[in-house]
Amino acid sequence: MAGQIPDIQAMPRAGTGKGAARTARREGMVPGVVYGGGADPIAINLPYNALMKRLKAGRFLSTLFNLKVEGHDDVRVICRGVQRHVVKDLPIHVDFMRLRRTSRVSLFIPVEVVGHDKCPALKKGGVLTMVRPEVELRCTAGDIPDHVTISIEGLEIGDTVTISSVTLPEGTRPTIDRDFVIANLSAPAGLVSAEGSEEAEDEEDAAEAPEAEGDAED
Repeated sequence: MAGQIPDIQAMPRAGTGKGAARTARREGMVPGVVYGGGADPIAINLPYNALMKRLKAGRFLSTLFNLKVEGHDDVRVICRGVQRHVVKDLPIHVDFMRLRRTSRVSLFIPVEVVGHDKCPALKKGGVLTMVRPEVELRCTAGDIPDHVTISIEGLEIGDTVTISSVTLPEGTRPTIDRDFVIANLSAPAGLVSAEGSEEAEDEEDAAEAPEAEGDAED
């Protein structure tokens, strides 16, 4: 289970409809609604600045939140839509869906790397590049992993780590069907430059060789 599910604070909204929504916006709030999970919908208001901070952080629609509303029990939710102003592109309404433990969701899970001390590529000065520091997984809300672990033990320069080499929790799968790369091990920049110079010199020698042979025949 993921250890740190971020909280998101909201307040109950008195009244519904356009009038109540306009009042909320004048007071620096963004109106929203929480629905699903076998319970009645709840009209809420979210502080505008706090919501904007979350939106700017990215992946708002694929993050599981612990919603805290005064007078209600905390509930796990995921955003199912952010309506924006057609001109200003600012949020004017947010929809959240309650999640049961058996609800399936798609979330970005961080990747943890192990085996650094037993990686020949790194001992040779190679560089580990994280192509995907997070992997989007489809899982149940009650069994969200803290992280995905990949091992670079025994890997050489030029090797890659793909999702097919990762052991995922039971009932969890990637949202991408193909076998994508998570990380790769490349040669150090100095070695790449040296190899490039040698290849360039070989190409120059090859280009000059026919001219030399032609002079010899004359």
